[in-house]
Amino acid sequence: MNKALLIVDLQNDFCEGGSLEVKNSSNIIPVINNLIDKFRQGASPVIATKDWHPFDHRSFASVSGGKIGELGSLNGIPQIWWPDHCVQGTEGAELHPDLKPVDEIIHKGTDPEVDSYSGFFSASGQPTGLETLLKKQEIGTLYVVGLATDYCVKFTVLDALSLGYKVFVIEDGCQGVNLNPRDSELALDDMKKGGAVILSSSELDI
Repeated sequence: MNKALLIVDLQNDFCEGGSLEVKNSSNIIPVINNLIDKFRQGASPVIATKDWHPFDHRSFASVSGGKIGELGSLNGIPQIWWPDHCVQGTEGAELHPDLKPVDEIIHKGTDPEVDSYSGFFSASGQPTGLETLLKKQEIGTLYVVGLATDYCVKFTVLDALSLGYKVFVIEDGCQGVNLNPRDSELALDDMKKGGAVILSSSELDI
């Protein structure tokens, strides 16, 4: 089986200066670019996910009337209310300009009624098309980086593991939101317990 680099949501709105900024997010871009070069040298695909929300997405506090950062419920599913971010067609939804080109992009969070942290499925279980793409390219191993460790990276990794993929999480290629100080640490623990291998880019042998 083949391998792929999966870059989760490295978009302007999640990077420094964006509407849902992950602090120190720029630190991971050189790490990821170096990984892109390595995967290209091995002729392995580089795939990115993007939040691609309609302007009226109900995870937005401005739409649902919740308070940013608080936990509510969206169609019976627990939901944190977020600032408007990654709206389709806006600059904030684009991949960071310093990121090297990728081979494929998977859009998620396109249904205004359902959020989608995972690159594989929405919160209601609707597939994004990522698994179909990976099967088509006979990908069995994923190396995952991106934003944010404690949300979209975590849920993407857990779904990948549940689908039977071998998953490596490159810790210095990820950065967390950390609404609570230990959120990223706990997310990495959850991924490891699920079967992911956590390592640094310096330990990677591809």
